[in-house]
Amino acid sequence: MTDSAAPATGAAPRVVIIGAGFGGLACARALGNARAHVTVVDRRNYHLFVPLLYQVATAALSPADIAQPVRRILSRYPNIDVLMDEVTGVDTARRVVRFASAPDLPFDRLVIAAGSRYAYFGHDEWSEIAPGLKGIRDARQIRARLLQCFELAEITRDPARQNALITTVIVGGGPTGVEMAGAVAELARFTLARDFRHVEPRAARVILVEAGPRILPQFPEELSAYAHERLERLGVTIMTDRPVERIEPDGVVVGDERIAAGTIVWGAGVQASSASQWIEAERDRSGRIVVASDLSVPGYDGIYAIGDLAHCEGPDGEPLPGLAQVASQQGKHLGAALAREFETGTAPEPFVFRNRGNTAIIGRNAAVFDFGTWHLTGFPAWILWAIVHVWLLVGFEKRLSVTLQWLWRYLTYERGARLIVPDAPDATVLEQVIEEAHTPRPAAHARPQPPQERTTALRNGETAPALD
Repeated sequence: MTDSAAPATGAAPRVVIIGAGFGGLACARALGNARAHVTVVDRRNYHLFVPLLYQVATAALSPADIAQPVRRILSRYPNIDVLMDEVTGVDTARRVVRFASAPDLPFDRLVIAAGSRYAYFGHDEWSEIAPGLKGIRDARQIRARLLQCFELAEITRDPARQNALITTVIVGGGPTGVEMAGAVAELARFTLARDFRHVEPRAARVILVEAGPRILPQFPEELSAYAHERLERLGVTIMTDRPVERIEPDGVVVGDERIAAGTIVWGAGVQASSASQWIEAERDRSGRIVVASDLSVPGYDGIYAIGDLAHCEGPDGEPLPGLAQVASQQGKHLGAALAREFETGTAPEPFVFRNRGNTAIIGRNAAVFDFGTWHLTGFPAWILWAIVHVWLLVGFEKRLSVTLQWLWRYLTYERGARLIVPDAPDATVLEQVIEEAHTPRPAAHARPQPPQERTTALRNGETAPALD
């Protein structure tokens, strides 16, 4: 380590962690009460449990159920500060982090854990039409689009438009796509089916499009086949070996077939966030920073990258997948290694990933679990999936709340977060349907609404708070 990476004599080392996701949070906790001054930086003030974000998008949970303020999580550690700001770059020569608003922040150790974003393979313009699931805004947009499409289908009398509005296309057959497809199918067939009079939610089409030969390609073939069969039993149409050629506001083109759809969800691939550009380093095809075995960035003293942003090779020479358990283990390992280094001068040891199993839920009573040497499917895998995800939530309050909501959903098929919030992106198809649905009826059937009734209707139609 060069002198530039060493703290002043007698001073506590300054550690800056960029990102409060699974990796950054685990690293900060491991450094809690260590002989170091730690600053956790994130552009949001909360930690988001991304694996359950699809349940927000399908009205099963509210955002507040899977989000916790970072300050509250780390409040027990007096040596940790939290800073909410947008990072604009890293000056490696001066060893400072630059921000949009706050003054430059010096560091002795820098941990970049800024996560990933969805890759649209050169078609970034698709992101507004087909949002992915990376944040609360994305989930709320998808939820609003889904519910609004059913509402608009209820008021239009054109069968073709009705069918298009209640068609959902999900691009990408990985865990996110599979979980989303199963959840949308269950939402339409079990929850919404009882609430509409002029449209049949059970007739809703859910189409899962995968460019490869099978869904869940990261899982063994037998688990992929099980997921395929269970989704089809839910009514999901699965298209494999069918890359998406074009996405439009009111549909997608798959191969030579055009599918009219009211809701389109993207889950086809990820790439490193723009944070990977903050320093000059070797990157892989997905833009991830290639790190050494101890998670350090080659060529830089005291700079590390973890989580989805890092290309870290496993024992087989293949890069570790972008999973929450990988990021959490890397963060915990690095935080503990830095704490030891500050106390004893011992250099960080190589990181070794211990696979706790890979899982995906397909629907009610159905999930898959891959433990490497053995596999689990069906109801036992579904129960284990629920236990693991509840346990990984931050805070007893969240665990209890989600457990009770899941139990209530299981018994009643109800979903309590079915609110249409106003930040869903406008789509041409929705505007056309609204215009048609509100075309004036013949005068004999029209009844002017008194001003008092209009005022009451506006009060009843007020939007809910943003976090609902």
